[in-house]
Amino acid sequence: MENEKIKITPPVDEGVKNKSIETYAEDMAKVIEGTEGGLIKKIIHEQEIHDLEKKNLSPQSKKNQLFMFVGSLLLFLALGLFIFLSFFKDKVSVVNVPMQAVPIIFTDKNYYQDITKLNSVAIAQSVLNEVRGTDVKTGGVEAIYLTLDGKIVGFRHFIQLIEGNFIAPTAPIIDDNFLLGAVRSATPDINGQDKNLFILLRNQSFIDAFDNTRKWEGKMFNDLHGFFGMRISPETKELLTKDFVDGRISNKNARILYDKSGNIVLMYVFADENSVIVSNSEHAVDEVIFRLNSSQISK
Repeated sequence: MENEKIKITPPVDEGVKNKSIETYAEDMAKVIEGTEGGLIKKIIHEQEIHDLEKKNLSPQSKKNQLFMFVGSLLLFLALGLFIFLSFFKDKVSVVNVPMQAVPIIFTDKNYYQDITKLNSVAIAQSVLNEVRGTDVKTGGVEAIYLTLDGKIVGFRHFIQLIEGNFIAPTAPIIDDNFLLGAVRSATPDINGQDKNLFILLRNQSFIDAFDNTRKWEGKMFNDLHGFFGMRISPETKELLTKDFVDGRISNKNARILYDKSGNIVLMYVFADENSVIVSNSEHAVDEVIFRLNSSQISK
């Protein structure tokens, strides 16, 4: 007992104790303000953003209601159009636009004649009417393209439509791209016409052109007389069997059919190695040859 030591804790100063408590409280306040306070502010800010986004996405928003109304309207319009096309597609008409032809020579005007419902006689008359009524200037050329179901008629199809007697070779010797045209001359011909028709054909070679047109020669007047305004009558019926003769037109080789008076009724002229011009007018032949030689440049 004597050796036992008694440990005596010195009394704590109340002022120091209170000071320590105050310092700890202040430190804790600073920590809360610096960490948890900032975190709380961040959470509150994110919640505000979330509430704003939720408000914008809400169906009750006027903006969203407008979008929903417009979308529904477009959907009903599309559905109505689909139903209309499904039930009335057979009644919807389609306008066929004639495709553009590739010009053989330069022309001052292009004319498209729909011949869908025309027979051979009516086709010839429609072409003749356009030739006689052309408004191109003197020396001008108007191209006349026949169309069927919105497509330009090629030469072989043209022969079929007019019930012609041209024998088309099996090989593509004659170009299907041919040209019906009208030339307005400065002076009238012997028939008083200053507007004349020509038909321009393209071939692979002079030999091909000569062989094919010579075979057609015997029936050419019969096939084409309506296009040139000629009628078959007791006075003209002999032209159906009369022979063409050799001649020179515009210093080019030609085969010519004359009437009793020695006037040209029909001719075909070998304009160059690949071109044949069928016409009854020397003025028309001259103009076409000039344009062929000028490489499609108008004078």
